[in-house]
Amino acid sequence: MLKVLVVDNTPGRASSLRQALSSMPGVEVTCTLESPLELFARVAEHRPDIVLIDTDSPSRDVLEQLAAVSSSAPRPVVIFSDDSENDSIRAAIKAGVSAYVVEGVAPSRLEPVMRVAIERFEADQALLAELSDAKSQLADRKVIERAKGILMQRRGLGEDEAFKLLRKMAMDRKARLATVARELIAAAEVL
Repeated sequence: MLKVLVVDNTPGRASSLRQALSSMPGVEVTCTLESPLELFARVAEHRPDIVLIDTDSPSRDVLEQLAAVSSSAPRPVVIFSDDSENDSIRAAIKAGVSAYVVEGVAPSRLEPVMRVAIERFEADQALLAELSDAKSQLADRKVIERAKGILMQRRGLGEDEAFKLLRKMAMDRKARLATVARELIAAAEVL
């Protein structure tokens, strides 16, 4: 069951969006909000699979709430808006929107739009995880290099010997190489 949270501050169009969702098999509207101000709290409470926002134009309040959701409990978000200005679209994407649809959506297109938003969101999350992993590996590598330098300087070792010693220390302690390197650097700074 796909859980959907709907934010709608355009009451005239709200019923058509909710009606289209209610006719879709396997979709449950878990919460409907008339104001974006509760978005962060309601996402935490209902844990929807996707958030749909129907608005004339994404306000600063909407964007702030989306940024808060994106940083702590990221979800795929689709905005349906009449605002086709580049700045509005850019700000929405920056706040974490997966899809931005101008001038509403036909009920027959709602399911594909949601699928695309979910796929785009998952692809973006995978890229963010990969980037985070690469940054972590780079930071670990820098720490290991610094620890090797300390061993080379203080013990008069060559680079290979320093690396082997560092690796042996990690194996003896059953710890990650980067963890042992950080501990060695911390100890060297104290001495």
